[in-house]
Amino acid sequence: MSEIEKIKEQLKTADYIADDRIATAVFLLRELKKPLIVEGPPGAGKTELGKALARIENAELIRLQCYEGLDVNHAVYEWEYSKQMLYVQMLRSKIDSLVKDAGTLNEALKILEREGISFFSEKFLVRRPLLRAITGSGTAVLLVDEIDRADEEFEAFLLELLSDWQITIPEIGTVHAERQPYVVITSNAVRELSDALRRRALHLFLDFPSIEREKEILILHVPQIENELAQQVVEFVAQLRKVTLKKPPSPSETIDWARALTRLGIRELNKEVVRNTISTLVKHPQDLKTLEKEGHLH
Repeated sequence: MSEIEKIKEQLKTADYIADDRIATAVFLLRELKKPLIVEGPPGAGKTELGKALARIENAELIRLQCYEGLDVNHAVYEWEYSKQMLYVQMLRSKIDSLVKDAGTLNEALKILEREGISFFSEKFLVRRPLLRAITGSGTAVLLVDEIDRADEEFEAFLLELLSDWQITIPEIGTVHAERQPYVVITSNAVRELSDALRRRALHLFLDFPSIEREKEILILHVPQIENELAQQVVEFVAQLRKVTLKKPPSPSETIDWARALTRLGIRELNKEVVRNTISTLVKHPQDLKTLEKEGHLH
């Protein structure tokens, strides 16, 4: 069995059906230790690929969900100021006695340092995803989800981290990666990613799966579904994706629909079944109107 086939089998044990292209991208991510940018429409399986990679590597999944306005404090670290204040209050009398003869602030600080008293130390540091990813002792998968929703400034910071595998914390110094994590970066193409980030990463475009692959996915997640109904479901969904919809149904919604159909005891699709259950598959009212207008629901 080739390495690519082995990876496909491993991913399948993690409930992810991969084709040769996806398995090759995972192989190269492992071998070259480079980040993997996974782009494609929402629901195409980008995030699930990162989760599946963590499962087959028996690694900690560290997920950073990006959003507009995401800053370094929420992505890298924060100081636990309430804990610092409590620490100062508890040591106030000792601090007063130690520094009472100090002539200057610098002298007072040096005295406190000699005594091992520090107001900025790792015990007050709250590790956010990026810092956790480079300071853990075990294998980790860093999933940077929807990087295109974050600002370009944050993308630039991430690029620096991925280049040097270190983070500088002004109060305590530079933290170097103890072990380089696997990195999966997803994008829904809300905005164009920088060329600099693309140059430093592998790339995989994930579109909605073929009918054959989606049927495999469906049977894996809904094993009780009858073969004929599974075929009808994936063919119907493929037809819907050819219609201009605000939100085309994703594989996860196909699975939800199939589960609903099997729970209802449905064995084959017809117009009545589709009309009564379509809201499990298509979520936007405007899309339902579009499908009604184009004759998909009657």
